Amino acid sequence: MTELASLFLLIIIFILMIIPGVFMIYGYFIDRNQKRHSVLKNYPLVGRVRYFFESIGPELRQYLFTEDNDGKPFSRKDYQNIVLPAKYKHRMVGFGSQRDFDQPGYYIKNTMFPKLEEELAIDQKESIMTYAYYIEKEYLFSRKEYRIKKEIEPFLLDDRHAVVIGENCPNPFVAKGLVGMSGMSYGALGDRAVTALSLGLGRAGGTWMNTGEGGVSDYHLKGNVDLIMQIGPGLFGARTEDGEMSWEELKRKADIEQIKAFELKLAQGAKTRGGHVEGEKVTEEIAAIRNITPYQTVDSPNRFKEFNDVYGMLDFVERIREVTGKPVGIKIVVGQQKDIDTLARVMAETGQSPDFFSVDGGEGGTGATYQELADSVGLPIKSAIPILHGALVDHGVRDRVKIIASGKLFTPDRIAIALALGADLVQVARAFMVTVGCIMAQVCHTNHCPVGVATTDVKLQQALDIEEKSYRVTNYVVSVREGLFNIAAAAGLESPTELKDEHVSYKDLYDVIYENHLMTNEK
Repeated sequence: MTELASLFLLIIIFILMIIPGVFMIYGYFIDRNQKRHSVLKNYPLVGRVRYFFESIGPELRQYLFTEDNDGKPFSRKDYQNIVLPAKYKHRMVGFGSQRDFDQPGYYIKNTMFPKLEEELAIDQKESIMTYAYYIEKEYLFSRKEYRIKKEIEPFLLDDRHAVVIGENCPNPFVAKGLVGMSGMSYGALGDRAVTALSLGLGRAGGTWMNTGEGGVSDYHLKGNVDLIMQIGPGLFGARTEDGEMSWEELKRKADIEQIKAFELKLAQGAKTRGGHVEGEKVTEEIAAIRNITPYQTVDSPNRFKEFNDVYGMLDFVERIREVTGKPVGIKIVVGQQKDIDTLARVMAETGQSPDFFSVDGGEGGTGATYQELADSVGLPIKSAIPILHGALVDHGVRDRVKIIASGKLFTPDRIAIALALGADLVQVARAFMVTVGCIMAQVCHTNHCPVGVATTDVKLQQALDIEEKSYRVTNYVVSVREGLFNIAAAAGLESPTELKDEHVSYKDLYDVIYENHLMTNEK
């Protein structure tokens, strides 16, 4: 080695040693003299290690330290119960259940003589072409897998068991699958996520997509899936520039064939308030759809200004139905039981009613809310359904409406229990986010979703492959429908639409089994 080369190498080594030292000394004095962080003032530099581990704590817990059943709001097992059927079209488990059978919970009562598959009321006329992954080999740090084309059965309800919403409307909505997508707005989700969901649900058929309160976009329409257009207190998608109700715009939306029904959103489980979208997410396209100003944070009112009691609300529902000719529903969170009883009583008294109720449990999700609302306001779905169902039965108006339930109902058994407690249909939101790539980073409100799902950032959205993820959506919803028929067969029923409270029991901490513990009225 020449002297020049040796000198150059020494200079490089010196620089590599001195630069970190300079930065450490600089950081030491910066930390010692700042006033915001007590830890850094007393322990310069070393205190930064604390903040580093604090920032990566959620990831460490999720992947290393949290047990399979312990994570919140979804455990690792919950996540796998969504991902495995979505990616691999596979729901088999081995050895035994991970459920803690000593804890309180609901159980579905089987019959001694279950239904054979040929005895089930399934419409399997048109198969579905999809793609799923096959694992050839698992290695320690990698997996050898490839995608295969599959023809799968749709597991739709036959015509006798199809659920009809708005039977007396000029244009009733017929659902041949019991599971649809709950409201998630374009804006809360990016255009790629919305497109993948629309394509996947459209391919599955028999299901629907709730637009969320952000209005209808071209991305919702991509997959030719049935839509329920949600209208929140901000009236996005059906408002004037001044924020008033635009009946002309509503009529234009009703003329879109894919829109099968409208839903007034009074509240949702994680936030009994209006929606919130950070200004960074409000692109010019989203602002145009909502008729608002681009790049300004949007907070919807926490209730409609168009009405302030049940009578006014039902009048508003009637007006929307008259203008659109399509079924109209109301999305609620069950809280004070007297409110639900008043609603049912007024329905009986006036003869007016919505065509369906979307009831969301307090455990439901959201793109953005406050801790106190998410944790403690609104009843959980398994308490909410019987209260609503029971009040409607007591006042003789249950046959006028359908109940669509939502709130962590992402597996067939959870859905079956909701149906038995009084729901007619079920909506799912976060599980569908997982099918298009969500890793539960819980940064939906920041526009920094690392997998491009809950963001409108063009660069971050590049991670989401629309075609690939759309097949996962299809696989998931079809798998759930198949699971519901498995449960119906085990209970001795030809269709999951026949599930009633008599088909579930509740076990408490003291091993007491309650039969028909919540209701005596038949569904």
